Amino acid sequence: MTIAPIVSTVEVRARPERAFELFTRRFGEWWPKGRTPAASPHVEVVLEPHVEGRWFEIDAAGVETHWGKVLAWDPPARLVLAWQLNTRFEYDPALTTEVEVTFAPKGDATLITLEHRHLERFGADADRMAGQLGGGWPGFLRNFADYASDHPA
Repeated sequence: MTIAPIVSTVEVRARPERAFELFTRRFGEWWPKGRTPAASPHVEVVLEPHVEGRWFEIDAAGVETHWGKVLAWDPPARLVLAWQLNTRFEYDPALTTEVEVTFAPKGDATLITLEHRHLERFGADADRMAGQLGGGWPGFLRNFADYASDHPA
């Protein structure tokens, strides 16, 4: 069984270098509070800036909740993350779907394309997860676009 990847795009009023920086270094500032796998709202979401770097959140008590890891780090053009959250949005190092984010110049703006693929790896719940993630990613990218507009270089 193969499930089509989720693809979502947004245009951001920033050059690719700035968009990549805001997306990766300030992930926790634009990602909505309470919309993460941790029990408590995040204070920070960290993407360690290298291949095999960790992707995790930290709550107010300092508790880390892992999301996955960095598979490709190619600033300012591309980022690939291992999404290692299962169907209950719990960290599972045995499960990996991929989230690729590209940053393409478009005049003074950047076209960001997010593709979440290998959704069939969710097994019997793959269709449900595809629907849930497909409904979530566009809103998260809109949050990012709004954040980037409010944080020019």
